[in-house]
Amino acid sequence: MDPAPPPRGSIAWRYASDARTMMGAGAALILQVAHPTVAAGVREHSNFQRDPWGRLLRTLDFTNLLLYGGPDAARATGERLREMHKRIKGVAPDGRRYHALEPEAYAWVHGTLAWVIVDAHRLFGRRLRPDQLDRFWDEWRDLGGLLRVRERDLPPTWPEFEDHVRWMVDERLEDSDVVQTVLRTLTAPSQPPAPWLPDAAWRVLRLPAARALELATAALLPASLRSRVGLRLTERDRVELALVSGLSRRATPVMPAALRRTGPGYLQWRHEAIARDHGFEIPRAA
Repeated sequence: MDPAPPPRGSIAWRYASDARTMMGAGAALILQVAHPTVAAGVREHSNFQRDPWGRLLRTLDFTNLLLYGGPDAARATGERLREMHKRIKGVAPDGRRYHALEPEAYAWVHGTLAWVIVDAHRLFGRRLRPDQLDRFWDEWRDLGGLLRVRERDLPPTWPEFEDHVRWMVDERLEDSDVVQTVLRTLTAPSQPPAPWLPDAAWRVLRLPAARALELATAALLPASLRSRVGLRLTERDRVELALVSGLSRRATPVMPAALRRTGPGYLQWRHEAIARDHGFEIPRAA
């Protein structure tokens, strides 16, 4: 069977773009760039440090096209991402040759997004039940098929993936200059390219937004990796985090549907940029 995006109403479709999952953006980045192959590719081929918001928007474009853009856009997006990764290769500072399509690294990037979505919901949103986790992971592995992530490179069940994450953290992930660059960028975010956000409002929001992201990043990373990259959670941090996460979870019943599932609205907001940069016209029913 040809791979296809999760259908409307599926667990991935309902949970993956909850606005609160954006609290996990920092943790997802650290989990990804802590892999030595990903770090090497970012070091030589990414403009993340110069244009972090542009990098984030392009990532959100691809992710939301895969999930909410419809079957044709999802398949074309998957192929385009695969083609883009073919060019990301070279020699790391330690002399090791790397390629972004190395199966372990390529599958790891896809898997980390699922890990952070689930964990962000545990802390800030709607905790998934075990049966929902099983279905979500099946759907996420199917989504990986659109990127041509091989089935054997992602464990077949969520509990096995949890074991895989622990093994990766213990055996493969490492601190590096790239990890530290990402951490510095996260703790001092530049103003987002949002015309509806005036400069004065950003000056007010910048510090609390950076603090919330800092707390979430530390909390959502496995403890051993958190320590390895120089992050910590003090007792004061944990109290602050408990307040933020508790308020976030209690907001669920009154959250508008557009915030519990931001993907379709995001595609409409970015439709001109997506048409220009990716060649897709977003259907109004996305």
